[in-house]
Amino acid sequence: MRVRTALCIGGSDSGGGAGIQADLKTFIDHGVYGMSVVTAVTAQDTLGIRAIKGVSPGMVRAQLEAVLGDLPVHAIKTGMLLDADTVNVVCEVLEAMPARPPVVVDPVLHSKDGTSLLSSPGALGRLFRLATVITPNLPEAAALAIPAGVPVLLKGGHAAGRVVEDLLIHGDTRRVYQHRRVTTRNTHGTGCTLASAVAARLALGDELPEACRRAVRYVYSLVLRSRDSVGGGHGPLLHGLRSR
Repeated sequence: MRVRTALCIGGSDSGGGAGIQADLKTFIDHGVYGMSVVTAVTAQDTLGIRAIKGVSPGMVRAQLEAVLGDLPVHAIKTGMLLDADTVNVVCEVLEAMPARPPVVVDPVLHSKDGTSLLSSPGALGRLFRLATVITPNLPEAAALAIPAGVPVLLKGGHAAGRVVEDLLIHGDTRRVYQHRRVTTRNTHGTGCTLASAVAARLALGDELPEACRRAVRYVYSLVLRSRDSVGGGHGPLLHGLRSR
């Protein structure tokens, strides 16, 4: 059996709904072996973030070098990177890879409760140039300078309407992935999950448009499943649990 792998780089969510916990659950759902590099530790639940503690850039580098020095990596997904120093360390390590796998960049700027999760958004420009695809939501896309020519999967969940449209801009190609809007507050971790699902599909060998199509369909199925979720706030997606 040839094992496919993916590496997530991001923050830890103590509530288990987003961050590296959501990434690793998503990798498992796709039959991909997951590895992680932690950039920050958060104390959070479905009601919001109570505290954040960053991991030093040196420790982030050490984690990256440990994983990449031993384990095969078929795709990489980045999420919460917290500050410019961490972004630059991640970029330095990725730039030095002799054969860089697909890189999915989720440009996480704020949590669902509005907490800032990146102190220097401009630092992402260097990382964007290494990306196979960037997955911003509408507010993130409006706030960031995304280089021309880099594929973007623009998430449409913040727009109004009964139908959600996610748009893949890939060179001269535009592909729209549609699904009906689900009325629920239990959407914690949808952005992390979508980006890590794209990474998992790329690790399995899908071309980018197909990886995005399958990832969107996967997240939609989780949102449907998670209308009856856990916690008193924005409940998490129920990765890995079968519908009742």
